[in-house]
Amino acid sequence: MRRLPPLTALEAFVQVARLGSVKAAAEELALSTPALSRRVQALERFIGRPLFDRKHQALEINADGQRLLDDIAPALDSLSQALENIQSGGNQLRLRLAVMPLFATQRLFPHLGALRQRHPQLHIDIETTPYAVARLGEGLDAAIVLAKDIDPALYAHELDHDEVYLIGRKALLEAPNALTSPQELANHTILLHRDMALAFEAWKEAAGLPDLQPLAIDNYDSGQLMLEAAAQGLGVAILHASHYNEAQDSRLVRLFPESRVESPYRYYFVCRPRALQTRAVRIFRDWLIGADI
Repeated sequence: MRRLPPLTALEAFVQVARLGSVKAAAEELALSTPALSRRVQALERFIGRPLFDRKHQALEINADGQRLLDDIAPALDSLSQALENIQSGGNQLRLRLAVMPLFATQRLFPHLGALRQRHPQLHIDIETTPYAVARLGEGLDAAIVLAKDIDPALYAHELDHDEVYLIGRKALLEAPNALTSPQELANHTILLHRDMALAFEAWKEAAGLPDLQPLAIDNYDSGQLMLEAAAQGLGVAILHASHYNEAQDSRLVRLFPESRVESPYRYYFVCRPRALQTRAVRIFRDWLIGADI
């Protein structure tokens, strides 16, 4: 049997070729940049020709490198899948997913039954932990997060594009103490989600009231609790239109509907690029995008 290069060198080459960045590939493989570069160079010495064109501090895969990638990447993916199958007993896939509670309740869980019917071997461990992005690859395979933007070193798929709503209890529209103009928010408490810290600022700018100061700002880490707090008269919640529409809570109303304000935040499905090599992550990602949740 012909002698083969070290598997670690092949893995390093494939990661650099797929991600287009030595730094990103090094982070994926938990290596230093010099260590990863040495593995790629070792493979090039073994083959006897360069696989990348060096341009300043960047690497660009050349024709030989692309041909090698096309030939070996499927084999490495199959090897990874074989190991995953033996670890899971061959009949069960497991995904460790972080998701925000309100998104899970309103948008994810109503559709998970269909996913189970389509892929009965897929099982999902779900966490509602904060700081999910920082834990990707360390206890989490993937996450559904609310953010302005995502680190370009990560794989991300945008799930929606929404508006910001002001949401309060119905009594706020009833005489004699009805809330009739945005300026009157100076006499009310604003309920703000920790992951949407700039949402109220965006709303004020769009409403032409950048200097508006509410009576107070109360911070929450749960959209569900914000809706309940608004329904109980504890303040005016700043949330996405989908949060309000999906809640279907007769105690709540949208305030100042004439104001259309695009949210600076989006829901994203995120994972490390390497995680897409695992079947459980790919199945869930493909289903999530196709289900248009």
